[in-house]
Amino acid sequence: MTTGPASSPDDLRAPAPLFTDPVFDGPTDPTVVYDPDSALWHLFYTQRRASAADAGVAWVHGTDIGHATSPDGREWTYVGTAAGPDCDNRDTWWAPEVLRHDGRWHMYVTYLEGIREDWSGPAEIRHYTSADLDTWKYESTIDADSERAIDATVHRLPNGKWRMWFKDERRESHIYAADSDDLYSWTPAGPAVTGQAQEGPTVFALGGVYWMVTDGWAGLLVHRSTDLEHWHRQPVPLLAGPGRRAFDEALGHHAMALTQGPDEAFLYYFTHPGGGRRSTVQVARLHVRDGWLQCDRDEPFDYLPDPAKAAPMRGGTA
Repeated sequence: MTTGPASSPDDLRAPAPLFTDPVFDGPTDPTVVYDPDSALWHLFYTQRRASAADAGVAWVHGTDIGHATSPDGREWTYVGTAAGPDCDNRDTWWAPEVLRHDGRWHMYVTYLEGIREDWSGPAEIRHYTSADLDTWKYESTIDADSERAIDATVHRLPNGKWRMWFKDERRESHIYAADSDDLYSWTPAGPAVTGQAQEGPTVFALGGVYWMVTDGWAGLLVHRSTDLEHWHRQPVPLLAGPGRRAFDEALGHHAMALTQGPDEAFLYYFTHPGGGRRSTVQVARLHVRDGWLQCDRDEPFDYLPDPAKAAPMRGGTA
């Protein structure tokens, strides 16, 4: 099954929506990477059960990690779900972070046991690896110094180590961090971004500095850094008002940035069009202007992601 509108070779405007889930109609928390071996783009996402008639927020639990592929990043084919061999279909999987290093793929994904009707209970971040983005091997559960850690994002530090940022629901839903030399063993590194509750961080380099974009539930919060250690809040959030494109007339949530060279990136996010359970994945253009991260979701722009402009950790060669 292919989702996303067809377009002529001369029309490279970003499709809206970019992706809809054909099973439950509830894709959220998107992550996009390129696999050089298959020459395909891969979309991983939380497959919320929006069409289920479950009580409370049970429909946001019992979720798998959805998986779709595309030859051009525009038109997507749903290929099923991605999970480790220990996956139980009645458990809960959220917010996949997928990156490539030394020819190996790594997924850091939130795991909760069972299906819950509220937001309580323990959560953990699990690490899986894969050679082909299809078969995943469980490696470990991350030491986050918290029994309620969710929504991992990973980026390499200037000193060569790796840092993971995540939402710590035990500590006022602030963003905390853990460090690793090898992507396998992690040591808690304490608070990273505090001041208000937020979730779904994504960290990337653009315009000569680093950015962290988080979901503040009233738009996407933006934090700026020159060293990935000290973060300064941008005063104006992104996607805080409704857009005018199809199924984009709601707040933007839980985003991921795919850089396209040093000065441009594509921002993948989800919306709840109409304010209900249903969600769609959208894409907009990111750039830096006058020192601030900018995103006009209504701006027409050419959208054809280029692996040669994407960061190596996302499968590119930039």
